[in-house]
Amino acid sequence: MATQQRQIVVSDGIDCHAKHADKNIVKMMRRALTKNNLADQIELVRAGCLSLCEFEPVVIVYPEGIVYSHVTASDVEAIVKEHLVAGTPVERLIAPENELRSERIPAIDNIPFFKDQVRIALRNCGMIDPENIDEYIAVQGYKALAKVLTTMTPDQVIDEMKKSGLRGRGGGGFPTGNKWEFAAKQDNTVKYMICNGDEGDPGAFMDRSVLESDPHSVLEAMTIGGYAIGSHQGFIYVRAEYPVAVERLQLAIEQARTYGLLGDNILGTGFAFDIDIRLGAGAFVCGEETALINSIEGKRGMPNPKPPFPAVSGLWGKPTVINNVETLASIPPIFLRGADWFSSIGTERSKGTKVFALGGNINHTGLVEVPMGTTLRQVIFDIGGGIPKGKKFKAVQTGGPSGGCITEEFLDTPIEYDTLIKLGSMMGSGGMIIMDEDTCMVDVARFYLDFTKDESCGKCSPCRIGTVRLLEILEKITMGKGTMDDLDALRNLGEQIKVASLCGLGQTAPNPVLSTLNYFYDEYVAHVVEKRCPAGVCKSLVHYEIDAQACKGCGVCAKNCPVEAITGEIKSAHLIDDDLCIRCGTCADVCNFDAVATH
Repeated sequence: MATQQRQIVVSDGIDCHAKHADKNIVKMMRRALTKNNLADQIELVRAGCLSLCEFEPVVIVYPEGIVYSHVTASDVEAIVKEHLVAGTPVERLIAPENELRSERIPAIDNIPFFKDQVRIALRNCGMIDPENIDEYIAVQGYKALAKVLTTMTPDQVIDEMKKSGLRGRGGGGFPTGNKWEFAAKQDNTVKYMICNGDEGDPGAFMDRSVLESDPHSVLEAMTIGGYAIGSHQGFIYVRAEYPVAVERLQLAIEQARTYGLLGDNILGTGFAFDIDIRLGAGAFVCGEETALINSIEGKRGMPNPKPPFPAVSGLWGKPTVINNVETLASIPPIFLRGADWFSSIGTERSKGTKVFALGGNINHTGLVEVPMGTTLRQVIFDIGGGIPKGKKFKAVQTGGPSGGCITEEFLDTPIEYDTLIKLGSMMGSGGMIIMDEDTCMVDVARFYLDFTKDESCGKCSPCRIGTVRLLEILEKITMGKGTMDDLDALRNLGEQIKVASLCGLGQTAPNPVLSTLNYFYDEYVAHVVEKRCPAGVCKSLVHYEIDAQACKGCGVCAKNCPVEAITGEIKSAHLIDDDLCIRCGTCADVCNFDAVATH
């Protein structure tokens, strides 16, 4: 067999699965390589998610690093014949720098989306085959584990973690080394390591991407943690709705066992540690530590009062460390490159990098990993490419349903745990939803309250009842039935829920309401006093009318109105009966003369 000098990487995340990249593109690529006598010269790799969501499916040709975007099975023959055989890249498929411009760039290293990123947790995502342990080993995989088991004591491992300054990436931001130290000090022969893969924030997919694209990094980190605290058993709690992640995790565990990297006598050191998977049913509250533990134990996923904390009494009453996926994925590089290296990245109180899932009204959606201290402006405009269609930026929601909305005046705020909390938001697991000028902030608060209300476990009344009452007030306001007293009630009730709720779900559920009240109070007043939605989103407050000067009397709007609310003679101006109108917007959509206006 000839020496393989080139490599083709096909992105294979869940988004690509939806577009059949895993089946059609790989199959066609393999067939085309064989047809052109290149199968023994070019390595074909099915990698994980590269994070370029709007360009998927992606095919990368190395060593050039040329990125082909939106590739379909019918494009494969052109890539092989024109690029690999003739040596001429297929210009029409090369990923554009920005969808608003026609410029095209030749290599992945030049894509602005990656220019300001520092990929630690995502270092292998989209670069290696997640189903091949040899590829993980080839990029220094399990080298950190070998170093820890052969050259370091458990206390030294914990000291290195504390020195690194790594804080939990699941939302709370608790120092990881301290958590490990608390569990290590417990006098108990049975302890547990748990990976929290129960990612449930709307718009968040960081943990899922790592589990699908780099599962061995999580296994390696859990084993290091097990050695540090004296645990011999780990569990990965992952949503059953993540079938690709579950499948690849199970394969990775079997491979690690076969290679002697899990099980008894790991690497001949006498240390034993194994990992099993536990599936969650999709309850958002099970992202909370004690609710997650109850779920693993077969109980209903509901939080327990703390203390005791899991590091003292957790799974089956034993000392337990729970770290989320991104936290664990960041750990092997710390032991390979040193705590000083990691702590040199970021800020004084927030070390290292953070992964964000960019979504909403932004040009470049996808996963972004940046050093702590990077500003919101840099992430949204430099990396994310700004707001589509020339619209104006209005707000960014950080921290998912538990976070708050941040306005333009704070775009230069450095991203840190403490600074975001001061603004009424939070880091959370890393969801970052961008909103433009057409977004109604009252409706945004209503949307998130509707989510948290449904996800409340119901154990404590402040959350169980309080979120319902908050939602009722918001719905009343969006229907044009609110009063100024309702605005005071929203604020007072939200503050009480934050103080009185049992767990983090209830304690943070009012954040979207309180932050939008603080920063967009005028918008609430418009809904209440003027009975008007400035963004034209709340249907009950939107009224359609036909401009008599612009209307040509074509009758298209009347023909398409589902409730026959529009009347008028042909070639004469038409009228809309506001009492019959259901605010569906069909008339505005079908009008060819822009004669339908809202107010």
